[in-house]
This record gives sequence, structure tokens and C-alpha cells, in this order.
Amino acid sequence: MDLLEAILTLLGATVLVYYGGKFVLFSRMFFPKWCFPLSKTFFTSMGEWAVITGASEGVGRAYAFALAERGMNVVIMSRTKATLDQVAKEIGSYFPNVTGEKTGRTVKVVVADFSKENTFATIEEEIKDLNVGVLVNNIGVLPNIIPSRFLESEDLDKAITNVINCNVKTLCKMCKIILPGMENRRKGVIINIASGIASFPCPLYTLYAASKIFVERFSQGLQAEYKDRGILIQAVAPFGISTRMAHFQKANIVTLLPEDFVQKSLQYLTAGEKTHGSLCHTILGWLLHSIPLKVLHSEYVLQKLQNYIEKKIEQEENGST
Repeated sequence: MDLLEAILTLLGATVLVYYGGKFVLFSRMFFPKWCFPLSKTFFTSMGEWAVITGASEGVGRAYAFALAERGMNVVIMSRTKATLDQVAKEIGSYFPNVTGEKTGRTVKVVVADFSKENTFATIEEEIKDLNVGVLVNNIGVLPNIIPSRFLESEDLDKAITNVINCNVKTLCKMCKIILPGMENRRKGVIINIASGIASFPCPLYTLYAASKIFVERFSQGLQAEYKDRGILIQAVAPFGISTRMAHFQKANIVTLLPEDFVQKSLQYLTAGEKTHGSLCHTILGWLLHSIPLKVLHSEYVLQKLQNYIEKKIEQEENGST
């Protein structure tokens, strides 16, 4: 009886220590400025330039502004030159420094259609002489505007190619282009944008969620390989952000504006190899993991989700006419 009592006591203490440790780690998310501090020169110490894919709008545009604000010159990439030129013009205006003076930023526009096979040779040529300290792999596409079952995707072959090229291949190719310079200098930051819905098997978003799980695993493996070389690699997996992909949903406590999300996510840059980028999205991720998959995968829930997004798109279209 004494032995059994000792075993149970030890087991209870082990469980208590384990979950106590997890709580302490989680509690750090409430105080990022104190728990994950970054110096004012952190980003510029990595290199002169930041490269951002999918930077013409939304999250990519917000990262471009945020990194320029932190003193970096930026290379912005997307397939729409007119939009990139407008973003470049806005970033090329001035950011005040701590003394109130004005400091200009250099912005380089690279037009790139990441759904195409031959875009990376041009990119490599355009940035070969730049001291790139930060890479943000943001580009990503959804196979369908309205979530649907895999076989119901419109032009499925094209959807598969686009998702793999933009969400998977581009991630690997951009790292292949930029990582060698970071390794040589023994410093650099790579931020790979994943998705919160990839945290669990996600019907109706099957192809997209699977591509974003690749982003997570690739980032985690790459961080293990290059952490000792002074390179920080992080997967950021947000939930709701008010972008075109989310049909510009109204911002609230869960659905954040791109600018707000990016500012928050940069506070968690040293918080680990994967974050949800903000406290509210971290809590949402924990809550979703607490719901049994049978509930999330039920026909009722899936139908409600599909109907909700169809309604949002209809309201969007009616509002623009």
C-alpha cells in the first residue's frame, strides 16, 4: 500500500509539474514586451533589406510597412505592378525616427507571378546583390472562394497546381535563394505565414490546410537545421485577419486588421518556432483544440460554415453594386 501510494503521489506531482510548466510558458504570451524583448536595432542588425512576397495588399503589405518602420529597406513582390508601385510610393514616404527627424526607405519592386514555373530565376537576379536580413514568405492562395469538398473545387487541376506552386514551392524556392546569404553572415530572420486552420484536419479547406501544414513542418525542420547558424525561422499561423482572402470581414477581437496583426506578431518573434501571432488567436487555437473533431467535422458545422461564407460574399457583392 505504501508503494502504491508513493507511485500515485509521484504521478500526481509529475502531472502537476507538467501542466504547471505549460501554464507558465503560456502565461508569457500575455506579456510579450517583457518576455520576448527585441532591441530597436534588432531587424537592421540582421541586414539592410527585407524581402516580402505577396506584398501588394493585406498581411504582406503590412509586413512591408512594419519592417520599413523598423529601419529596413524592403523588396516587395507580387504579380500586380500597379498595386506594388502604389505600395512602394507609400512606403517611400518617410518614417519619423526617435528624434522626430525623417529617414527615407528604399523600396524595390519585383513583379512575380508565383503560380508560374519560371519566376524564380528573375527574382534571384533582381536581389542577388542585396544584403537580405529578413524574408517574409507571405504569398498564399485559396483554391476556392467558397469552401468546398475537394472534388467539388472549380477547375481542380488548376487549383492543385496553384496551391502547390504558391503555398509550397514558393516557400522552398525563396528560402533556397535567400538562406545561403544568411548562413554566410550567420544571421537572419525568416517568417513563414501558415494558417490557424491547419492546426487540425479542416474539411472544406483540405487542400489549403494541407499546404499550410507543410509551411509549419518545413519551418520547424529548417529552424532545427539552421538555429546554430544564428538564423531565426518561425511559422506564424493566424486565424481571422480582415483581408481579401477573408472577404474583408469587419475587424473585432478575433478578426484583426492586417496592420494590427503584424505589429502583434512581431512581438512574438522570439517566442518559438511556431506562434499564432497574437494572444487572441493563441487562445482561439487552444479552444479549437478542446473541441472534439467529431463536432468540428460534423455535417451540420460544415454546412453552417459554407452558408456563412456564401452569405458574406453575397453581402459583399451587393454592397459593391
